[in-house]
Amino acid sequence: MSMRWTLAALAIAVWPGLSGAGWAADEPAHPVHVVSMNLCADELVLRLADRDQVTAVTYLAHDPRSSTVAREATGIAVTRGLSEEIVALRPDLVVAGAFTTRTTVGLLKRVGFPLLELGVPNDFEGVRAQIRTVAAALGHPARGEAMVADLDARLAQVVPAAKPLRALVMRPNAFTVAPGSLGDAIIRAAGLVNVAAELGRDRFGQVPLEAAAFADADLIVLDEGEPGAPSLADALLHHPVLDALRRQGRTVSIPNRLWTCPGPQFAEVVALLAAAAHQRAAR
Repeated sequence: MSMRWTLAALAIAVWPGLSGAGWAADEPAHPVHVVSMNLCADELVLRLADRDQVTAVTYLAHDPRSSTVAREATGIAVTRGLSEEIVALRPDLVVAGAFTTRTTVGLLKRVGFPLLELGVPNDFEGVRAQIRTVAAALGHPARGEAMVADLDARLAQVVPAAKPLRALVMRPNAFTVAPGSLGDAIIRAAGLVNVAAELGRDRFGQVPLEAAAFADADLIVLDEGEPGAPSLADALLHHPVLDALRRQGRTVSIPNRLWTCPGPQFAEVVALLAAAAHQRAAR
């Protein structure tokens, strides 16, 4: 028997009701056993659900270097996205990312688990829509509206740069923010111009250090390093060229966790970028 059918049989054994997709008529109107399979899903689920609704999140949710909800995740079980783990938890809602754990997601679809897949928004309106979608799926639409209202209120408090300074994002391994992406929308919301639109990028979305050096950007946006956590991916960010730009006050460091996933924390990124732009313009 193939692994696919073995797991499907296991799913039906631990939850006989799975032969018909969705919830049974006598089950509650909102899910009570929610499993998240993606860090970005973790962040929204932990912010919007009742704590006793959340059965498990990913192991990444507990890591404060990458997660904005590490405190909220304390004490909640974790998975690594394996089919066996998810099935054994018998969730009545699984929240997954559109580009992660695809084998497990495919199995869950075939077996009939209630599944919500989250894409990657390209703008703030997409972020708002995703918040509302998750909140509604959890049975707490009012919380989604409150989160959107808070995001909008925080964005309204940001004073964009009066002068459209040119900014270039340099993330680990030289990845940058592509034009038309959500990261690009964040840069523009701070009143900045995304230099990546002018530079040639390879098919992986990386910018050569030489191109960054000659771009003459007013601001280089870097990931804020974690003390005591060196990484080969971060080595480029400590190149002498970037060190020289730091000494000139032309860099701003932002914790990676703040813009890894779409969510209300993006207002903080916009505020940090706008503040750096104001400081740079005053020099």
